[in-house]
Amino acid sequence: MVTVKNPILMGFYPDPSICRKGEDYYIVNSSFVYAPGVPIFHSRDLAHWEQIGNILDRPSQLPVAGADISDGIYAPTIRYHDGLFYMITTNVTRDNNFIVTAENPEGPWSEPYYLGDDAPGIDPSLFFDDDGKCYYCGTRPNPEGVRYNGDWEIWIQELDLKTMKLVGESMAIWKGAVKGCIWPEGPHIYKIDGYYYLLHAEGGTGPEHSITVARSKKLFQWFEGCPRNPVFTHRNLGMDYPVIYAGHGDLVDDGKGNWYVVMLASRPCKKHSSMGRETFLARVIWEKGWPVIAPGVGHLEDEFTIDMPEHRFAEEITNSDVIHFWGEQLDQRLVAIEDWTSGIYSLTEREGALRMYLRKEKISERANCAYLGVRQKSYRFVAETGMEFYPDNESETAGLVLYQNNENHLRFEVMRVDGEVCFVVTSCIHGDEQTLATTRLEKKGKLKIRLQCCDQCARVWISEGKGYVSVVENLDLLAYTTEEAGGFVGCTVGVYASSNGIDSTNYADFEWLTCQSMDD
Repeated sequence: MVTVKNPILMGFYPDPSICRKGEDYYIVNSSFVYAPGVPIFHSRDLAHWEQIGNILDRPSQLPVAGADISDGIYAPTIRYHDGLFYMITTNVTRDNNFIVTAENPEGPWSEPYYLGDDAPGIDPSLFFDDDGKCYYCGTRPNPEGVRYNGDWEIWIQELDLKTMKLVGESMAIWKGAVKGCIWPEGPHIYKIDGYYYLLHAEGGTGPEHSITVARSKKLFQWFEGCPRNPVFTHRNLGMDYPVIYAGHGDLVDDGKGNWYVVMLASRPCKKHSSMGRETFLARVIWEKGWPVIAPGVGHLEDEFTIDMPEHRFAEEITNSDVIHFWGEQLDQRLVAIEDWTSGIYSLTEREGALRMYLRKEKISERANCAYLGVRQKSYRFVAETGMEFYPDNESETAGLVLYQNNENHLRFEVMRVDGEVCFVVTSCIHGDEQTLATTRLEKKGKLKIRLQCCDQCARVWISEGKGYVSVVENLDLLAYTTEEAGGFVGCTVGVYASSNGIDSTNYADFEWLTCQSMDD
């Protein structure tokens, strides 16, 4: 037996999709404009997971320049068939659905096969039937005209695996279980005991989110809904419940008759979500030909056991990240905005340090700025970096950032103010910037920045080598949540450097970046 602790992937890992090859399980998640894109995880017991890479690991696979942080890559689906892994997703920045393939889940993954105008809409999925044929399943606007926001439908069409093009006629098979359903999305098709099952989300990825299911004996005909729809939701538990927004599921079996579902949900603090939507797991049984999720419980459990031998990894996903900058490869947990290969950093110029080059682009813009961060995974954490930086003029800055999006973030920077080198704390809320504190630094050299967050309240320290000095206390973090800032992502914490529109050859050296939960 192994104990599963939810969420199985902490921090913003939304829209999970899962597949199995033998005894190995793989999960992928939406990544939006963060790069590299579509993180991929591996497990052998569904409880413990390791990150084995990022599927979209080069700019040619991820054209998202100038996009909002919540655009880019939506709702990937991963499937394994006949010796090949397939990942299909939407790049909403290009308004296009595409497929990449790989023989090994670690990669390399192929260049995108774009489906073009033949595949409108979002949230594509692939289904491989018993005869080897492959079918595309997605969600698109009502072709007869959208009558209200979210008036979409789920549709299918055959995909030619040789040409990677849709062939034949498309057909709508479902519009959702609830009358006047909004946003039937995230569809997945499975064939089980002679039925084609359609599992999908509806109600929008917020308070009314849910999982519903329909089935049919034939693929190309209107599906019938489960009489218990929605088969899973937390909408009836209220916004004070510890886990909200549950939905967007994908089923997997263990090959021995046991079934499970991964789904997204959020853990709020003070009714606000800083970590976006995370990945959770639940058990599934079948009764009278329909799935029952979390049987006997009816909601996501904090912990439960499953009949599977425990399998641990040397570097498992936890709720803390400790990044050291040794070697020539960037840690795969780190993410940039839009592009990480554009010369924003070096790992070889200074041994054991990440050199961030000052770029004209600012983190307050929709741009490929010099930023590398990790996901926030707890409401009680300490983030810290050790850095060395000396600004040559008042345009140059470097430091630590708590980032929700370009218009909503907190910056903790070293810069010049009235000719003196200072440590400055700046809030940016809906694009409005305000200096919260300015502390003159006493000497040139190495320093440490520490951010401690506890239940949506933060405190900031600076150290020049003689102990930490408190700079700001009681910082309210609610402005940097999804509910206040909008969008689909959670916060990241990272290192940043900018020359704020001015040409510069300067740089900042960072020796480490940590984001450690105080709940450990």
